[in-house]
Amino acid sequence: MTSSNDNTLVRSLHDLGAAGWFGGSLAGVLGINGGAATASDPRERLRLSGAGWSKWGPAQYLSIGAYVVGSAGMLLSDKGRLAAQPAARNNALIKLGLTVVAAGATVLSTALGRSISDRSEEGAQGVTEPSGSSSQELESSQRLQKVVQWVTPLATAGIIVLAAQQGEQQRPSNWFDTLKQRF
Repeated sequence: MTSSNDNTLVRSLHDLGAAGWFGGSLAGVLGINGGAATASDPRERLRLSGAGWSKWGPAQYLSIGAYVVGSAGMLLSDKGRLAAQPAARNNALIKLGLTVVAAGATVLSTALGRSISDRSEEGAQGVTEPSGSSSQELESSQRLQKVVQWVTPLATAGIIVLAAQQGEQQRPSNWFDTLKQRF
């Protein structure tokens, strides 16, 4: 039996969405891009990476959507606590900042990935490593992707850590300590 203030659904959407976003982006960098780099044909490296990311894309955006819906639900349900607990409010603001960074990196990485995939016929040493025959456009996209691809897993890891901290902040001792300080 659940109570009217049971937030299991929104917390689950938040946590599963963040986990999918983090895990998928990390597996993509290490598994998809890393695995594609082992192809013997330089043109296949970029094609395989593009195909792998295209297959993962719908799940990635579903994870992001679940995270956003869950986060919004948690913010609504925690508005009283956020007003009363400065530490909880600061945590939520930092998570919001990391969410914006992760979303921006995801969008940029997706655009760079498409640019790289569109130039797969040029071939490359790896997904983010140009070859001597790479065009300036491909090389530029690859060099930027080499950095940007790591931003999403790092930012979403921070989101997951801050979510754990938020759970700790909800322990009764933290809540009562905050109330005692206010009164």
